[in-house]
Order: sequence, then C-alpha cells, then structure tokens
Amino acid sequence: MKHNPTHIGQVESVSGNSVTIKMASNYPSNMPIINGIVYRIGQIGSFLKIPLGYANLYGLITQAGVLAMPESLLMAYKENPSVVDGHRWLRMILVGEQIGSSFERGVLQSPTSGDQVHLVTNEDLRIVYGGYNAQSAIVIGNQSASEGLAAQLDMDKLISRHCAILGATGSGKSNAVSILVKAIAEKPFPSARVFMIDPHGEYASTLSGKCRVFRVGSNPEAGEEELCVPFWALPFKELMAIFPGKLSDQNEDYIRSKALELKRISASVIGGLREEAITADSPIPFSINQLWFDLDNFERITFKADRATPENLITVGDPATLRSNQYPPAGLGSSAPFLNTKGKGILGFLDGMRSRLLDQRYNFLFRPGGYSPSPNGATPNDLPSLFSTWFGHGFPVSILDLSAIPSNIMQTISGCILKITYDALYWGQNTLVGGKKQPLLVVLDEAHAYLKSGEDSISSRTVQAIAKEGRKYGVGMLLVTQRPSELDETVLSQCGSIIALRMTNTRDKGHVSAAMQDELREMAEVLSSLRTGEAIVSGEAVRIPSRVKFFQAANAVKSSDPIASKLWAKERPKASEYEICVRNWRNQSFN
Repeated sequence: MKHNPTHIGQVESVSGNSVTIKMASNYPSNMPIINGIVYRIGQIGSFLKIPLGYANLYGLITQAGVLAMPESLLMAYKENPSVVDGHRWLRMILVGEQIGSSFERGVLQSPTSGDQVHLVTNEDLRIVYGGYNAQSAIVIGNQSASEGLAAQLDMDKLISRHCAILGATGSGKSNAVSILVKAIAEKPFPSARVFMIDPHGEYASTLSGKCRVFRVGSNPEAGEEELCVPFWALPFKELMAIFPGKLSDQNEDYIRSKALELKRISASVIGGLREEAITADSPIPFSINQLWFDLDNFERITFKADRATPENLITVGDPATLRSNQYPPAGLGSSAPFLNTKGKGILGFLDGMRSRLLDQRYNFLFRPGGYSPSPNGATPNDLPSLFSTWFGHGFPVSILDLSAIPSNIMQTISGCILKITYDALYWGQNTLVGGKKQPLLVVLDEAHAYLKSGEDSISSRTVQAIAKEGRKYGVGMLLVTQRPSELDETVLSQCGSIIALRMTNTRDKGHVSAAMQDELREMAEVLSSLRTGEAIVSGEAVRIPSRVKFFQAANAVKSSDPIASKLWAKERPKASEYEICVRNWRNQSFN
C-alpha cells in the first residue's frame, strides 16, 4: 500500500454513513502528482474511495482538520494535543458503490476500521459521473473536481421530480437557467415543451432560435407575438381581485350570479356543454363590458310615481364604450323620481372597475386580440387557439415576457396563466396534448415574487398543486429564486433536485440545507465560497451530488451586471436621450 500513490490513509471510525479517516502521517504531499495530474487532498466536496473486494465505496468529503476527528479523540486532543501524533483527519459521507464498471447511488455494505482509503482519480470519476442514458442526458457544464469531465443531468428526472435553482444576486442564476433550458431545447425532440414565466424579459436573447416570445407590446419583426390572457378564463375571485376596491361577501355573490347568467348565455352559443357543470369559474367567454353595464344600470335606475315603472332615459348608454345610462335624478322626500331601493350600493366599485377596463395597460387582459367577446359572448378565437399559439409554434421553448405588465397584478396574472395551463393539461390528460402524453416543464423565474410563504394567492395555490400533483399529470416545475427563505416550504420540499449557487444569507442557506438530503447538509456551508456560475447539484437529476461549473451563455443574459468602468469611459449621452426616456414612460413602451 505504501507504494500506491493514491493511498492516503485508513478508516478510523464509522457512524451510519459518516466515515472518519486518519491520513497516513508519512504521506508526502497534499498535492500528489499521479500520472501527470495534480490532485488536491481534503477539498470539501471532493471524492475518496474505499476498496472492499470487488466493490469500491465512494464518499464525499464534508470536513477536514482537527474537528473531523472522532469525538472521543477530540476531547483527548483538547487536553493533550500530542495525541494526534502528526496525523491529519478527514470526514466523509458514503454516497455510492461501484461494482465492476457500474456505479450506483447508495451503498449495500459499510467499511470497517482499518480499511484503506484512496484518492479518486480521473478514471474513477469517469465511472462515477458517467452511465447516463444518452437520450435523456443533458450537459450543463464541467465538474469542478475535474474540468475535463462533463457535468450531466438526467432530464427525465429533472422534469418529472421538479427542480429548484437557488442563489444570491450575481451568483449566476440567470446564466444557469439559460444553459439548462438551452441544453433541453437543443435535444432532437420535435414535441418538447418548456414554458417560461419571465417577469423581467431576460431570456429571449440567450435562447434566440429556440424560443417564441409572447409579450405585451410585441415586436413582430423580431418574431415576437402579442401576449393575450383572456379575462374570462380567470377564476371569478381572481378576476374581481384585479379591480380596485373591496366587495362584501354578499355583493361578491351578487356579481358572481350575474357573471354566471352571462356565461350560461355564451355556453348556449358554444353548444355541447352541460348546464349543471357551468359555474362563474368556468373558462367560458362573456362580455365584461355588458356585465359592468347591467350592474351599473341597476344602481342608477330611478322609478316613476308608482315606484315600479322605470323613468325614461335622459341619455342612452353604451356597453362597448362603457357609458352609463342616464336617468332623471331622484327627487327629494316623497316626490318622484324614486331611487332603486334594491340597489346594492356598489357604484364606487363599478367606477373603479370602469377605470381599469379603460386603462390601456390592461388591454392584453380585457381586450385581447381575437379573444374579445361580443355582447352575446361569442369570440373569434377560443382557448384551443390560445394553447395552440403558446405551444404549437414549432419551437421547444415558449417565453411569456411579463415585463410590461403592471406590477400590482403581476402575481395574479402569473398565477392565472399557470392555473389555466395546468387545468387544461389536467382535463386533457388522456389526449395527445395532455401532460401525460406530452410533458410540460414550467420555469418560474423570480419565484419569490409570487410564491411567498403563508400567502393564499392563486399563484401560491397553483404552484403548490403542481408541486404536489404535477408529476402524475406530466407537469414539471423549475423554480428560480434568490430568496429561498421567502418561498413556501411545502413547494421547496417537493423539489427532487436542488441546484444551489453562491449564497451568503444565513436564513437562505438554512432553507437550502433543509431542502438537501440529510448527509449533504454540512456541504451547505460551502455555498458562500462558490465561484460565480458554480453550484452544488444534488437530488434525483444527478447520479451523485456534484460541484459543477456552468457553461457561460453565448449571449449575455439581460440581468448581467453593467460594467461601470467600461460604460463610464464613453462620452456623456446627449440630452435628447432623456426625451426618449420620458416618451417611453408616457407611452408605457420601449419602442
């Protein structure tokens, strides 16, 4: 053994899958050269192996130095440091077993005291990191332990078991997302479906040629399409939440019943629907202008002396332009005209509703091109056309750029998009476009913005449903966030794979540690020292927990930091540029 350059020491003690190693006191160097390659001994996250007959046990180093000693010896060391006698100590966790050229995660047998411990060479690493199915494997970067070895993920398990990419600002999250999604998009799958919710419009450039972008104020020359989210596809409660003001439960039920009446009229036009299955939440077109007009008219109507006959109109209103009917104002005391005593007192809410319906920023919702209902609820296009537009455009990736959507409804719109998509795949699970026959990967960037812990929002409820049940219906999820401590713990715990980039916040590191498998939690302490673009990958999608350096995306992601020293070296811009800024601001457009 002394002549084997890979031999570094022996097993001193074993506790569960944690192994304490005493390094040989006469080992010549911490950086041995084996077959012309320099290795570093004792690097946190690097591998060691223990040969046991025909099998090799592999483990990850989690601790190095005095604190890695067995606890009993550590107590003696504190009393008398000479007991160490020049030995160095390592602690590792067992993660896998190699028999022949086959490597499997998990171990069938345990080492015992005195078993020899060896360095893991590049040849060993090829066995450990290899063995992926060529059809489902995607390459995202290189192994930090050996730059010459590709870092691979199992795409099937990444999608079906969910995944989370976590890291502080500037750690390389956006680049990691781009590389991962691009690796999936470059596989020769004609029916691939990746659905990205992109709050800041970051990914269109890096995924150019592999994606179709949908955004408000689209640029058709750049291949973009206008984003449409028909209001009538939203659940009733979420639709009402978009309007300013609050309703009592009684008034909300009253408006719900009126919306249901209009949906039933539309359903008769569509045909083939069971009347008892129709509710105010059913994704059936109806005219929201007509709903507003009928509600408004009922509040404003005045009656003649018999208190039953409506007064003649002074001005005839118009639902299309949201102009109210005008009646003679009510008289004082017992003189006609008389007020409608059955009115609900919701004129204030209806005024706020009207202002929002007229707001041009909400056209994508209330006047979506091709999906705007006529007064009887008929629309030129229906939801099948919408889903076909989102997923049937011939590219593997669909990016819904929400950067131009008002921030106060960003959370609601994100949740509603996910809700209508998930519901469609759930009810279509037995069709060829359902998730079971054609899986969907949903990428949720900046997930902390609309998935806050303890919040009962549509986005939170929908993502929780996808996390818990999506696997059964072919809907996978990729969460991306810089604040894992703000995420709902239920959702994070359902992520079968964790890609953790650099992180310094103690609370965030604690949540990442809690989401990792027990034996890897000590490695969470390494997160603060990772390089930009480097990550610890663990879980279902990798054969063995790995420290990975992601490739760099060809086109810089929009969120990349501006380089002040280069940009400030340019000449000062002309004052006319501010005119463009203000014009864009007023037009709510970047064009």
